[in-house]
Amino acid sequence: MELQITGTNTEITAAVNKYIERKFNKLNKHMPDIIDIKVEVSEEQTKSREQRYLIRATVNSGVGKSVFHGEERAEDIMKATDKITSVLTRQLEKYKGKLYDRGRGNPLARGKFRQPEAGSDTRKVVKTKRFIIEPMTQEAAIAEMERLGHSFFLFYDPDVSEVHLLYRRKDGNYGIIEPEFK
Repeated sequence: MELQITGTNTEITAAVNKYIERKFNKLNKHMPDIIDIKVEVSEEQTKSREQRYLIRATVNSGVGKSVFHGEERAEDIMKATDKITSVLTRQLEKYKGKLYDRGRGNPLARGKFRQPEAGSDTRKVVKTKRFIIEPMTQEAAIAEMERLGHSFFLFYDPDVSEVHLLYRRKDGNYGIIEPEFK
């Protein structure tokens, strides 16, 4: 699961970032196939102090390509985070219950999460994608990858005349794979 936290008109401190991560990571126990979560924290100048901080969150689930949205306001970031996680938890549980009630044959709803079968060790390519690789610098490739929201990006570096694979590491930094041919 990838968690993206952004701040608008406010600075997100390390303590707040850690708190938000801890709260949103708990959503995995309600639906384990969550692909990514995008959280936007913003501070607005409102008349009411109780509605100063706004948190918007989008949860992208791998089950049925479902997307869940939530938006909550509170007087501080911690309270807004608590409110939004309870809203999203309720949405995830409701969706999981609907899958179970309708009997759609979804193993997630019955508690049987994707476990590989004993005899099915063979995997096959199910999709081929073709695209044009444009020459760009590492900085431009990072910017393009972030703009697209991908975790990896293939690009041609004209400075060294090679194709490189840029990827986002778990620690938030970037890595580059430089292929060498025999």
